[in-house]
Amino acid sequence: MAIVKDTSTKYIVDQTNITKKATNLTLSIDVIEDAKLLGINISKACDEFLRGLIREEKTRKWQQEHADYVARSNQIVEERGLPLDEWRSF
Repeated sequence: MAIVKDTSTKYIVDQTNITKKATNLTLSIDVIEDAKLLGINISKACDEFLRGLIREEKTRKWQQEHADYVARSNQIVEERGLPLDEWRSF
């Protein structure tokens, strides 16, 4: 699986080499009908949407698990300034 950065700084997953597994989903009839009428690939749309949800949840959990560290790091920077700040030329 390759992750490619597009021009809007969002990441797109290249799914050409991903192993997939058939699964059953229960979706609203109107959603399925509209998706078919619009030519939307339901499997691809669900896969991409779930990837986004997973990415957001992993980010949220990481932030929650590391909140104390980040707060302490920010406090140290406020108290002492940035490391090597005296050699910064900008």
